[in-house]
Amino acid sequence: MSLTISPPGSNAERSRAYNRSLVLSHIQRSGPSGRAEIARASGLSIQAVSNIIADLVADGWLREAGKRTGGRGLPSVIYAIEAGAGLAFGVEIRPDAVLCALIDLQGRVVHTGRAALSSADPDHVVPEVRALYAQAVARTRVPASRILGAGVVLPGPFGETGLSGLSTELPDWEHDDPGALLSDALGLAVTVENDANAAAMAERLVGVATGLSTYAYVYFGTGIGLGFVSNGGLLRGAFGNAGEIGHMPVPAEGGVRPLEAVASRMALAARLRGSGQAAETVDDLDRLFTARHPALEAWLDVATPALGHAVHVLENLLDPETVIFGGALPPALLQHLTDSIQLSDASVANRADRQRPRLMAGATGRMSATLGAAALVIDQALTPSLTLPA
Repeated sequence: MSLTISPPGSNAERSRAYNRSLVLSHIQRSGPSGRAEIARASGLSIQAVSNIIADLVADGWLREAGKRTGGRGLPSVIYAIEAGAGLAFGVEIRPDAVLCALIDLQGRVVHTGRAALSSADPDHVVPEVRALYAQAVARTRVPASRILGAGVVLPGPFGETGLSGLSTELPDWEHDDPGALLSDALGLAVTVENDANAAAMAERLVGVATGLSTYAYVYFGTGIGLGFVSNGGLLRGAFGNAGEIGHMPVPAEGGVRPLEAVASRMALAARLRGSGQAAETVDDLDRLFTARHPALEAWLDVATPALGHAVHVLENLLDPETVIFGGALPPALLQHLTDSIQLSDASVANRADRQRPRLMAGATGRMSATLGAAALVIDQALTPSLTLPA
């Protein structure tokens, strides 16, 4: 079992902001907690925790959530995060649409929006993002002061690379700084991430990865990406492009092909078009899966072993607690894939003391990357920064 451990708090040397985040992150991970429990977990004194809690209650970040009895003495007051104390705006930019979500500190969705795109270049996207944000604020009547920031996710890779020019990426974004561009448009601090990493964080906030600290998330967008969370943090790579597993060579159809070419939603759509069947939405795919359309069945015959090979590599390379499949595929199809893949016995994940299945279907649905964009902001707000003042 792996644990996420933050450095202990300090009663004097470390900043007030760090210690506040330390208390908040404990309550987010562990649920409503008392002063003594937080003190033991954080390394702070009970008096320091009491002072921090008093500040957080006064500022509206924490609330009393009842009392806990047990042992000697009087029942202890327990504290929970006040979900509405802050909200985060998440934006997902796809080749054909912009999606948005406004969520609270517990991951509850307050508002969602969508705008179709005639073009995904920055000149078309930025005004749509600005309009979606204005709509979210107007419809929810949330004071701007309570919005902590915005997370923006795009398909990778970032920057000009040997993978540039592929059909899954966005046009004309490699020369711009998306964070600066969208921060100016929204008037908010903006965090930029790839869609697979963001979806992995959404799964941790409100999905099947809740309580996990090290896991691999295989994301089905247009292509296939990977978000890997290690000890509670994202593995991003030197340039933000870790996890481009769609280009991993896998055995398929008598040869070796990129995983994305045989097992992605893009590959599935191509097979369906070849049979004369259009499938533009997740609902279309759900209907065709329920009907066991022959082209979809043919895709499954190729995609299932290819994905099994990818899972085997991920397990032995990264040693995750579990591998999760999620993204823009119907839940029933994701579950079918996870149930059908033959997991190799020759894996470090094949062990008797497992607490979770080796392979799981995600629970955050088709908007996982959009929710993940907002979840990134929540994570930053509630997680102690390791960068401390001198």
